Amino acid sequence: MDTVEKIVEDFASDIALSPFSSGTSLREMIRAIRACKTAAEERAVVRRECAAIRTAISENEPELRHRNMAKLMFIHMLGYPTHFAQMECLKLIAAAGYPEKRVGYLGLMLLLDERQEVLMLVTNSLKQDLNHTNQFIVGLALCALGNICSAEMARDLSPEVERLVRSREVNTKKKAALCSIRIVRKVPDLAENFMGLAASLLKEKHHGVLISAIQLCTELCKASRDALEYLRKNCIEGLVRILRDVSNSSYAPEYDVSGIVDPFLHIRVLKLLRILGQGDADCSEYMNDILAQVATKTESNKNAGNAILYECVQAIMGIEATSGLRVLAINILGRFLSNRDNNIRYVALNMLMRAIAVDALAVQRHRTTILECVKDADASIRKRALELVYLLVNDTNVKPLTKELIDYLNIADPDFIGDLTVMICSIVEKFSQEKLWYLDQMFKVLSLAGNHVKDDICHALIVVLSNTAEFQGYSVRSLYKALQSYVRVAVWCIGEYGEMLVNNVGMLDREEPIKVTESDAVGAVEFALSRYSADVTTGAMCLVALLKLSSRFPSTSERVKQIVAQNKENVVLELQQRSIEFTSIIQRHQSIRSSLLERMPVLDEASYLVKRATATQTTISADKLAPTVTPGSLKLPNGVAKPTSAPLADLLDLSSDGAPASTVASTTTPNDFLQDLLGIGGVSSSTTGVTSTASTDILMDLLSIGSSPSQNGTPVTDFRHPGQAESKPVPAVPEAIDLFGSLSPAETKPTPVVPQDMDLLDGLSSNTSVSGLENTTHPSITAFQSATLKITFDFKRKPGNPRVTTIHATFTNLTSSTFTDFIFQAAVPKFIQLRLDPASGNTVPANGNGSVTQGLNVTNNQQGQKPLAMRIRMSYKVNGEDRLEQGQVSNFPSGL
Repeated sequence: MDTVEKIVEDFASDIALSPFSSGTSLREMIRAIRACKTAAEERAVVRRECAAIRTAISENEPELRHRNMAKLMFIHMLGYPTHFAQMECLKLIAAAGYPEKRVGYLGLMLLLDERQEVLMLVTNSLKQDLNHTNQFIVGLALCALGNICSAEMARDLSPEVERLVRSREVNTKKKAALCSIRIVRKVPDLAENFMGLAASLLKEKHHGVLISAIQLCTELCKASRDALEYLRKNCIEGLVRILRDVSNSSYAPEYDVSGIVDPFLHIRVLKLLRILGQGDADCSEYMNDILAQVATKTESNKNAGNAILYECVQAIMGIEATSGLRVLAINILGRFLSNRDNNIRYVALNMLMRAIAVDALAVQRHRTTILECVKDADASIRKRALELVYLLVNDTNVKPLTKELIDYLNIADPDFIGDLTVMICSIVEKFSQEKLWYLDQMFKVLSLAGNHVKDDICHALIVVLSNTAEFQGYSVRSLYKALQSYVRVAVWCIGEYGEMLVNNVGMLDREEPIKVTESDAVGAVEFALSRYSADVTTGAMCLVALLKLSSRFPSTSERVKQIVAQNKENVVLELQQRSIEFTSIIQRHQSIRSSLLERMPVLDEASYLVKRATATQTTISADKLAPTVTPGSLKLPNGVAKPTSAPLADLLDLSSDGAPASTVASTTTPNDFLQDLLGIGGVSSSTTGVTSTASTDILMDLLSIGSSPSQNGTPVTDFRHPGQAESKPVPAVPEAIDLFGSLSPAETKPTPVVPQDMDLLDGLSSNTSVSGLENTTHPSITAFQSATLKITFDFKRKPGNPRVTTIHATFTNLTSSTFTDFIFQAAVPKFIQLRLDPASGNTVPANGNGSVTQGLNVTNNQQGQKPLAMRIRMSYKVNGEDRLEQGQVSNFPSGL
């Protein structure tokens, strides 16, 4: 824009001396505008000038056209509309003189773009100027065409540009090559017309022509596969020669930049070599030597040299280079990490993140330097280095790297501790092989990072603690000692495992016994409650822990009651309600308190980790370079079985209904304590005809308030791991329990039968009867068969409810190798509800010597209108190797 303004002002001096000039000159207008103190004054000056220009245009004064167009271009650069003078550009272009054409083309490039219909009127003038004998006028036409060329203009004027590429004039040839780039971009079909011309231009000696030609070759490679193959055959030798000549050439003052000959030509050639060598072993082998020469001879003490080296590294990592050349490139990036320039270090870290996928061992050699970058003063370098460290971690170096990062927590900036903590915990969760080491590292992070630790990390730690019975005593003692570091986990552990703390249960050989009385345990929770009462979540957890300690330590019940009662008048409603309810439990329900406050059941670690990994995947951006969780890469800590966490998009891709079915896990969650309290776990969901979900509110069902998923058509897809005995479906509440009878007349439901002798405290009686148990069978089908696996479906349907079908799936192994960790998944369209029962096992014997079975309950809400449709996926291991098969079942019997 500065160049345009300079041209306009230079032209103003010529116009100011013109005998035809009248009124305000360009220079005077610029002075008047710059002298304005307010935007209103500026708008007034611009309006006055635009009115004068309109008058001149209407009076058709050709002698003022130069000055008016120059003034309009300045007004346009200020952001004011100038569309009323577009035709003046065309009139100036059609003039015979060079000065008029110069201003006309300049106005054309500024005031118009390729979307303007008036641009079509200038095509003929461009064609005439491209054939002009004056090379400067030809240059003006080429510049304009290269900036605003449309597809139609490209097709019309392409022959003239091709002719000018062969011109003897260096400037014309260079501008024609640059104009060809625009033509190829707009009309890729014309690429074949410029392939031979681009190859011939590479034989020129002028560096400006060479850079333009290389740019044209690069654009041709992107536009056409045929052009890419042509340039690979005909240009590799020429490009290598150019790069060798410019690298070995002596000092040339016209091309010298900081002692390096034409770094711009270096970089353009290296970019083109990378494109040509990508995926082509022969081309890559031909350019290996010159790339090694550039990498070793280029000086790295100048910024221009570093730019060449960086582009050389990109070329080496992009082609099929030899391993030695890749190591050389990664060593150059390692040297960049020691550079004082932050920009150089940042691009080096970015490049190393891509290089680790090519040669991880070579990147590992620079691990120490990368760890130093984690401690850099620049925040962007710290974050990028931390992401690179995460990629460097493997089973062999996880312990030293984790130690380095945890040690750095002591001196890290507070703003960086959060990101550092998340990365350390991710590394520990992913690569821990021993539960004790995992717990030790997490406790260190909690003690150093404190409240910088995010809640989901603490939730994961609690899940692991509930699954490690052998280390629960050690954990509660460790957290008791560091109670002030992170209160929530410590308070939860003291409430759950307080007796282990007092009795020193599960002492390890490396531990020293500590003396903690029952009163000390209660006092620790009381201290946390008083100090962190402003945090509602922490306060609530402290109250729950105190309530549990009153059951663990009966002698402290009175003290606990007094502490809890102090919050009866708390301004926070959550804490006030808990205080009142817990005080009532302590005072009035002594008989059931011990059973009510039993230790929490073991949490499902595998399901929790899969759920969290899936939630994390949905929040990661598409272009993020950090690794995402995939079925092959998800590594659960401490020997937990590895469930399938593949994205569900493919599985749910059922084209008939647009939106995929949503997935709702039917496994029992810790939030389902109400079912246990009400004692209705004995009801079989298969006899109620109601699909059950973990999120169903029991009281809502009892009072018939709201609608269950089976009533409102919400699809249910259950993904459960075969053989996971502890994950049982939440029993459904029978539909008959409708105290208010709130069903509308429009709803049609099968007549339910009220279970007999229902007692909310003791559970349903075992003689519950439901009518319509007679089943209707359908022929069996082979739902899926490959060279390795066969799946058959058997069907049963109840006459009283034709929409509900029970499917019995049988999985048979057709190979000579046993399938282990077998998992079956299924998804259905939104008009179908699906519930999977636990499988009979997760090992499928070889050669058909046995099978695995699993039940599926399907409800077709559009039965008779749309047939059943299902997409299935099976994952398993063969000799430790992950296998995945999937398909779509479309041969269901009619009428289902």
